[in-house]
Amino acid sequence: MTTGHDDQHPPPASDFRAATAERTAELGELCAELSWHRAPGEVRERLPLVLLDTLAVALAGSRTEGQRRLRAAWPQPPGDAPVFGGDTLTGTDTAAYLNATALVCSELDEGGKYARGHPAAHAFPAILALAAERRCTGELTARALLSGYEVAARFGCATALRPGAHPHGSWGVTGAAAGCAVLLGLPADRIAAAIDTAAGLPIAGHFDSALDGHRVRDAWMGAAALSGLAAARLAAAGVVANTGTAALSLGTLLGTFDPDTLAHPPGGDWQITHNYFKQHASCAYTHPAADLACALRREHPEARDGGHISRLVVETHALAAPLDRTRWHNGLGAMFSVPYAVAAALLYGRITPETADATAATHPALFALARRVTVREDARMTARLPHERPARLTVHLDDGRRLEASAPHPLGDSDHHPFTARTLPPVLAELLGDRALVDRLHRLAEQLPEAADVGPALRALASAHPTAPGGPA
Repeated sequence: MTTGHDDQHPPPASDFRAATAERTAELGELCAELSWHRAPGEVRERLPLVLLDTLAVALAGSRTEGQRRLRAAWPQPPGDAPVFGGDTLTGTDTAAYLNATALVCSELDEGGKYARGHPAAHAFPAILALAAERRCTGELTARALLSGYEVAARFGCATALRPGAHPHGSWGVTGAAAGCAVLLGLPADRIAAAIDTAAGLPIAGHFDSALDGHRVRDAWMGAAALSGLAAARLAAAGVVANTGTAALSLGTLLGTFDPDTLAHPPGGDWQITHNYFKQHASCAYTHPAADLACALRREHPEARDGGHISRLVVETHALAAPLDRTRWHNGLGAMFSVPYAVAAALLYGRITPETADATAATHPALFALARRVTVREDARMTARLPHERPARLTVHLDDGRRLEASAPHPLGDSDHHPFTARTLPPVLAELLGDRALVDRLHRLAEQLPEAADVGPALRALASAHPTAPGGPA
């Protein structure tokens, strides 16, 4: 008789599954007992910034040509949930899906350093859509957002995906489920059941899809939002239970899983305080090198046009080193190229979604400079993960001089020039080209926990239309 298992992939031991179920149950209790007003001050300061970033980046994504075409092709039945920037109020599931894909399409959404992915992008679109549709209070919505972030981030910390697997749509589905379960008023055991069920609904996406510029990578986040809603509803119906599913899915099929990390994540209990914000429209692994290129551009004007540069060498950690393609076929492919990010930063001083869409015909200098970039792993830098995400950039000039700089993290990391309530809004205003809108989003995010009903403020964002900033010079 065939058991369905082989010697290389034995079924998880029952104690492993039991430990996973136990830790998942503890997360259910954490979410059920969480009080927004009793959360630490640094947490209550950080969540509005993460929400501000999420809303601004989703609105920036909503104005892209790809998102406009997606909205035109997607059925949008009447409802009370907003499609940000889409002039539409629709059903919860549709809004969650479209907002999730808009949020990640420009590679500007925040991330968790220890989670090695994007907790808010996994959790917030589903939670915000459901909160708007149900007319939830701000305090309940803040609890749900914080629960979603922490659960997603802890599952990210506990999961080591197999080589080649992309983190979108896998471990983070648990955060969407947790937050939606909180909004539905579920008790601790059913919140745990929602989290456990979500752990059985992961996407198995390959990282090369992102490198190829395939927008299925955005769709993985849309699927995560839908799966989180489904898991919460299944738990509300009482037809699912917490059985340690993550041990089967995340811990066997997709990678390895450490249930104890759910209880003791790196850096302490509140993962939201270890997040990072982005200022470049590119994969976070490209940012340290891009930051160094921007600094060299400021300090050495002779390097700005690339004409006096013979070659550039980026040394970095093992997660960033594979992003070494010097040719790309579309904007998303560019966003996953260290050579692109370094060349764009040196030539233009910034990396925008519009820059990524530049072509070899319209911007030959960008493609020519990218071809002179070599990326290689430094094992000593890899050893510093996940606490540091370092890079070193060496620029060789035609006259024989060598310019060199290094950084332990990208700018905006919680441990390296973190963005704050004072410094993040200007970054987002430059992205959107609309400081008034950013100020409005900032007020919404800060005042949300005290709102009697979050629906009106969120629904008003359906008609928010930021002006488009210029692309590469």
